[in-house]
Amino acid sequence: MVLVSTCVHLGLLFLAGQCLAQNDLNDKNTILYLMDRPLEPLFYAKGTNKEVLFHIPADYLPEQYKPFSSELENRFGGGQSEPGAKRIDIPSLSLPDLSLPRRLKRDEMFSTFIPLHRRMAGRLIEVFLGMRSLSDFITAAALTRDTINPGLWTFAMSIAVLHRNDTQNVDLPPLNALLPEKFFDRAVFTKARQDINILQTEERQPIVIPRDYTATDVEIEHRIAYFREDMGINLHHWTWHLVYPSSGPMEIVNKDRRGELWYYQHQQIIARYDFERMCNKLARVKPFNNFRETIKEGYFSKLDSLVASRVWPPRFENTQLKDVKRDEQELVFTIQDLERWRDRIYEAIQENRAQNTRGETVDLSGFNGIDILGNMIEASTLSINPNLYGNLHNMGHFAIALVHDPDNRHLETFSVMGDLATTMRDPAFYLLHKFIDDMFQDYKRTLPGYTEQELGFDGINVRGIEVISDGGSRNEFNTFWEQSDVELSRGLDIAPRGPVFVRITHLQHTPFTYRIQVENTGQPRMGTVRIFMAPKFDERGVPFVLRQQRILFIELDKFQTMLRQGSNIIERLSINSSLTIPYERTFRQLDSTKLVPDDQQFNYCGCGWPQHLLIPKGSIEGFPVELFVMVTSYADDRVEQAEPDGCRGGHSYCGLFNRLYPDRKPMGFPFDRNPRQGVQTLRQFLTSNMFAADMTIRFTERTQVRNTSGRAQPAKRQGPTQRRTVG
Repeated sequence: MVLVSTCVHLGLLFLAGQCLAQNDLNDKNTILYLMDRPLEPLFYAKGTNKEVLFHIPADYLPEQYKPFSSELENRFGGGQSEPGAKRIDIPSLSLPDLSLPRRLKRDEMFSTFIPLHRRMAGRLIEVFLGMRSLSDFITAAALTRDTINPGLWTFAMSIAVLHRNDTQNVDLPPLNALLPEKFFDRAVFTKARQDINILQTEERQPIVIPRDYTATDVEIEHRIAYFREDMGINLHHWTWHLVYPSSGPMEIVNKDRRGELWYYQHQQIIARYDFERMCNKLARVKPFNNFRETIKEGYFSKLDSLVASRVWPPRFENTQLKDVKRDEQELVFTIQDLERWRDRIYEAIQENRAQNTRGETVDLSGFNGIDILGNMIEASTLSINPNLYGNLHNMGHFAIALVHDPDNRHLETFSVMGDLATTMRDPAFYLLHKFIDDMFQDYKRTLPGYTEQELGFDGINVRGIEVISDGGSRNEFNTFWEQSDVELSRGLDIAPRGPVFVRITHLQHTPFTYRIQVENTGQPRMGTVRIFMAPKFDERGVPFVLRQQRILFIELDKFQTMLRQGSNIIERLSINSSLTIPYERTFRQLDSTKLVPDDQQFNYCGCGWPQHLLIPKGSIEGFPVELFVMVTSYADDRVEQAEPDGCRGGHSYCGLFNRLYPDRKPMGFPFDRNPRQGVQTLRQFLTSNMFAADMTIRFTERTQVRNTSGRAQPAKRQGPTQRRTVG
């Protein structure tokens, strides 16, 4: 690629007598200005205080603006509108062929579930990653920003920033700051425009979003809307798929144990969803495994698409899937296709072998069988035979997302089920993924249960576990409602610029500490501590048998510790969970006076389960649970690789970036398989290196406001393991 410099002397915008364009094109912070207000043209001033002006060559402007390039230059780029702003001149660049991604119109909805859109995204990602230098990458991003669909551009740009070696320490903005339309009620944006035009900055109050803004409890499924519509878990789902894209260059798709990790994090989502349902006196979710049955649950998201300038379509109660025929999106499939793909995958599971594109038999009974199956069912580009096993997961999403207009006769776009950032809001997501998880569980049942020898750790005896909640009772988790403020102005093309805070209500728990007593009768050695929790009773109030309970165990933490000879007391703070990212990463606010933060954190810290949803809601009377702890041999668990620099993020669900998954055991071990012969209950399952204790989760119907400024006070995160050892 050859850059053609267009640095010119332009009066006020010629700063200090030198052209700064090339320096800015090598400044990673320029990326943050490029991603500011993605729905607003790039020739508008960027940054909170309009501190940056981009100049794009006329040939790269959108078609409707090309005839007026000189006028736009005088109006927006000549220094008259924003005196003192720094000008960044974007040079011309000979770009590779981008005709494929440019087929998606600017005002269309983008979805990675659509095969054509995935190919579009893969091509744009390939171009961004292929730029040989940081300056070329920034130039290519700037030149394509206003001519590529904003949803597609944001997705590809985010993946490129995460995966390029020269941008991996950029603090990638969260999607709620870039495209808030995917997270917040359309009424928010109307109110924001009113406030900005009428009130001074200091006079504005946060726009409070009611907890029950999408429905009432007359709709029984609304009892758990706080979980489905939580900003944190929807951000997690989006970010996970940035780290693990399903298509694109093979070097970013083919990651260690990707298919297994896709299975495991979705399995845990379903387990947590069932947990929340039981806390709210609802039955566990039923799988949507008969594609010809009606979907009883309806959903009205109340979201507006600012990209497409239309409301996200609802789904009415008792709808039935139909064949999809949308030729303009190359999206044509039938219900019979879904059934055929389903049956072929079930056949592979039952026979414990699959067939690749060369007609060869692939064994599924080995350690990587779950990985192969995960890629087949998701239908990523790693699927061993996409023609045979099809596109069950993605087209399952889209059959539901287009149930209101499957043949496009009404010119309606897809519903929230068709977008990575919104799909978890819909009850149908859990119906579909329960069916998919059942497929994985059928596979797991073909594998032999772990023997006592495989589960044990000689010389290690776990004597007890207790939980101490801050200000609460022993062996009791405490939950409540909390309100937090989020700033949206960087994703809204509202003038004049100014802060826009919304206040959302979400579940929160009191911080707590695990205290685990372990006896080591052998030599000092390292152990891996694994902590899980599950409901104790089923919907009838009957204690679970382990074969049912095991798929309800949610992982809470996993860490390593030194076990000295004799008695060890291990203490571990809840904020150090291996699943979660800190509260501040979910609700983080950039400084109100500048776009670029002083203390950038490694952006991979953004992948992980939100800390505020580590513990399920529980109930006012106290929801009974069983807390399980197991200590395994770190010598057997250890993966030989260099330790990552900086923040590890929530590696239980997200792995370690560009490294091997940091645990040799199957994900979900020891509950990923049926128990050994003769074991009916959790107590019968226990070996000496395990312990289970009865606990309760007590919910208090109170609401606590975390902050009023939009910037939470950071919690102090301690070292990986806090312990006191008694010899």
